[in-house]
Amino acid sequence: MAPNQRQRQLVLSKKELRKINRRRFSKPEDSSHIECIYLDHSTAYKLLLFARLCSAMWCHITDCDETYNYWEPSHYLLYGTGQQTWEYSPEYALRSYMFLLIHIVPMKFCCYLFDLNPMLNFYFIRFFLSMGAALSQVYFYKYVCLEFGIHIGRLTLAFLVLSSGMYISSAAFLPSSFSMSISTIAIASWYARRYELAIFTTAISSLLGWPFAALLGLPIAVEMLIHKREWSTFIKWVVISAIVIGIPMVWVDSIYFGKLVIAPLNIILYNVFTSHGPNLYGTEPFSYYIINGFLNFNFVFIGALLAPLGLLLVWLIVPTRKSAPVRDRSFLSYWYSLAPLYLWLLVFFLQPHKEERFLFPVYPMICLAGAIAVDIVQKLYFYIRTKVNPWHIGCHYLQYTAHITGLAIIVCGLLGLSRSLALYKGYYAPMEVMIEVNKLKIENEASNNIDINFCVGKEWHRFPSSFFFPTNNWKLRYLSSEFKGQLPQPFLEHENATNVIQPHFNDMNREEPSRYFDLEKCHFLLDLDIGTETALEPNYSRLSDRFTVIRSFKFLDVSKSHSFFRAFYIPLLSHKFCTYGSYNLLQSNKFKSVLLSSGGERQTNSKLY
Repeated sequence: MAPNQRQRQLVLSKKELRKINRRRFSKPEDSSHIECIYLDHSTAYKLLLFARLCSAMWCHITDCDETYNYWEPSHYLLYGTGQQTWEYSPEYALRSYMFLLIHIVPMKFCCYLFDLNPMLNFYFIRFFLSMGAALSQVYFYKYVCLEFGIHIGRLTLAFLVLSSGMYISSAAFLPSSFSMSISTIAIASWYARRYELAIFTTAISSLLGWPFAALLGLPIAVEMLIHKREWSTFIKWVVISAIVIGIPMVWVDSIYFGKLVIAPLNIILYNVFTSHGPNLYGTEPFSYYIINGFLNFNFVFIGALLAPLGLLLVWLIVPTRKSAPVRDRSFLSYWYSLAPLYLWLLVFFLQPHKEERFLFPVYPMICLAGAIAVDIVQKLYFYIRTKVNPWHIGCHYLQYTAHITGLAIIVCGLLGLSRSLALYKGYYAPMEVMIEVNKLKIENEASNNIDINFCVGKEWHRFPSSFFFPTNNWKLRYLSSEFKGQLPQPFLEHENATNVIQPHFNDMNREEPSRYFDLEKCHFLLDLDIGTETALEPNYSRLSDRFTVIRSFKFLDVSKSHSFFRAFYIPLLSHKFCTYGSYNLLQSNKFKSVLLSSGGERQTNSKLY
């Protein structure tokens, strides 16, 4: 590509800027002399896709709900074995098999074409999720540029690419991550005034993903019904969405559960209309989301929280002509454009039960609100500067505040990358161990005829999924630990297992002793050695008479590490303030004899690899 062509691609000309400003502002001449660097959609998508694929490759599973409620039943649907949680019992039916199927159909197709190893299928789905997230975010970027201007658009893009929150959420196999991607399309469609698409994608996000995501569509509905009075369009597309999405979902789930099931309704009834709701699974103080938001978005999150106050200050003290041209009335006010974000934060900040994934659906909007906060700082700075030096009156604020843009991207970007690296270096060990497990080949024909018992005790919540097992006869087993809640149990291994009500399930998170396995029968064991132990959680790694450590990786010991350096990775410094334990794969010393007793005299050895 010739240099002048490349320049035209990346830098909007005055004529092109006037076209955008003519739509955005009533007085386009106010910014006609500004040249604004603009990343085209193709370049933006490449940046986003690269960042999302990094998530797919190197982000650990941050929530055990992802493993046991989504990866494990998916493994059952594909390979016939996997763990079942109480939510998938027909007695309760809180989860949707339709949600699983829309993810594993591409995986099944690849299995048919290439006969992939299950672990490769795991990463294939992660790549699939990453590509979808990148597409939704570039669509969001496109219409943020049109709704808020190129300057806020490119800041939003930078935060989307560099934030650690986007890193952990985009490749996660969770309804909240699915709702994040689909709701992002819905919000962008709203900004584009494509109300039909906004309604339809909100329905997808709420029905197939997470029913509470409907909250994000409330401002869209209010605008259509009250401001624009488009009742017929709204009702028409609500009915279309219910028919196209709701009916197939209910049909599929009813087949799998063996009775009529409306999973989103069951989730709402359990979480909202029961006496205990989700509080059985732990409550957190108000500060939980503040701390978590800063870790995932650093100053972008603080800016997003303070953006409404900043907008009020700009409106009160900065003359419109000094901050930006007057916006055309066809555009939503900043206040209303950001209403879905603050409505979501208001509702979820007030809930006693808090989890990191509950904020996933508004993560892209946090990046947008943070970008608006930076823009507000620039406007206020320029206003003060004009008071000190009146010579700047009549200039555009972006001409003299570019250093604030650069500083915001550099500081927030480096902190985001630092946090992502800290997560990888501190917590990726379970994935590394299980990748090694997938490589294990047991040179014994008998091993194909017996169950290989892979045990987890206190580390049950970090187990990535059965997709990492080498063959289908490897079975996950639970050892008793200090955890006293309800653990999953295996799906029954027959054709109609999904509609069979298994005993020993409850919806009160009561401990089920039937889950526990005999330590003496474990062939392999996953264990974290940080030098501590209790009666129920012995340090298995140091029981050399029973187990041999065959693989080991470093894992952060949170209790012995500095709070800042365990949260953010600083080269040359973090290792001085952080302590690491060993995340170990243990092999039972009885392993050979167990295989020999099942294989008869024909088997003379049992080796790994």
